[in-house]
Amino acid sequence: MPRLEDHCWSCSCASSVETKHSSGAHWLASKAEEMMSIITSVLSNAYGSLHDVRTANLIRRGLVLFTVGAFLALVLNLLQIQRNVTLFPEEVMTTLFSSAWWIPPCCGTGAAVVGLLYPCLDKHLGEPHKFKREWASVMRCIAVFVGINHASVKLDFDNNVQLSLTLAALSLGLWWTFDRSRSGFGLGITTAVLATVFTQLLVYNGVYQYTSPDFLYVRSWLPCIFFSGGVTVGNIGRQLAMGGVEKPHMD
Repeated sequence: MPRLEDHCWSCSCASSVETKHSSGAHWLASKAEEMMSIITSVLSNAYGSLHDVRTANLIRRGLVLFTVGAFLALVLNLLQIQRNVTLFPEEVMTTLFSSAWWIPPCCGTGAAVVGLLYPCLDKHLGEPHKFKREWASVMRCIAVFVGINHASVKLDFDNNVQLSLTLAALSLGLWWTFDRSRSGFGLGITTAVLATVFTQLLVYNGVYQYTSPDFLYVRSWLPCIFFSGGVTVGNIGRQLAMGGVEKPHMD
């Protein structure tokens, strides 16, 4: 009989311990599941906030680039009109600021696209651009770009070929001075080609015309202007992507 009682007592104790272990395992599992749900919720909220911040930053940069591109297009186009480089129909000249109203929005949109593409391409190629990353350098680049445009209508050469070669050298000098990246050179060439083709189509359809065209329907120096403009807008886009934090440049 004692042995039977001992056996019953040991069985009851074992079952009690087993029940406690089982309830403890269930409690730990429920707590772990609760913690995982909390962590998942926090991470999803953080990702949503980060996504919202990135979207807002992208929109802000696009608006700044659009405004800069539209303003530069308006000023430089008026300069070419005053020097009779480009000719518009009389009914067009009665619009805003005596210029074609659609030029600033088109150039602003192009500037936004190109300026946003530059830092994206740098990241895709794994080559972060660190050469002269400061706003002072960007402002000097803009000044040189405006100077190249001013030279295109002010300099007098015997023929357009000499002017085109001069502007090509100045545009390459702008890229070498303020960029020196493969992505910048490639996007500048792409911008020049696409913008020149688009301008050729506009002139071909009679939207406006160039005086003394020597490259199909436009001037031969026009791709140089688009190239330098692409490099300039790209530098603005890169600086905006850095959040305005100035870093020492690497010469």
